[in-house]
Amino acid sequence: MTKADIVNEIASKTGIEKMEVQTVVEAFMKSLKQSVTTGENVYLRGFGSFIVKRRAEKTGRNISKNTAVIIPAHNIPAFKPAKTFVEKVKNAPIK
Repeated sequence: MTKADIVNEIASKTGIEKMEVQTVVEAFMKSLKQSVTTGENVYLRGFGSFIVKRRAEKTGRNISKNTAVIIPAHNIPAFKPAKTFVEKVKNAPIK
């Protein structure tokens, strides 16, 4: 499912124009990205959490040159689904 599919589905279920729904979806995504970028976690009850995880510094390998490379510590975005959401997916029939 793409963002356009989501916009179309919300528009058909609510009767709101597609352009208005697209504006709301874009604003939601922008707000979500802004919060996670600043290190703030976003919690959506019954759906899940968008959190910031810290990756520790580690040593990697450049296989083409066969040398060790230090990968610095950095933050990554992560999604942790809510238990109710996980249960729905587990019990859903596969198409």
